[in-house]
Amino acid sequence: MDFDYSLGSIVQMRKKHPCGSFEWEVLRMGADIKIRCLGCDRQVMLARSKFDKGIKKVVSNKKDGMG
Repeated sequence: MDFDYSLGSIVQMRKKHPCGSFEWEVLRMGADIKIRCLGCDRQVMLARSKFDKGIKKVVSNKKDGMG
């Protein structure tokens, strides 16, 4: 399934982070995706293919609604 996400998007992942949060913010996009956990502020780099398999849904497209 293809999801429409961009920089600043909040996404829900299939697996829960050890802190208990499912929601992440997209910080960087390219061949790798950098995401930040909204529960504990941990930042993780994932290959785009692994990120696309792990995403469950896009909660919001832009963090602040600009652009």
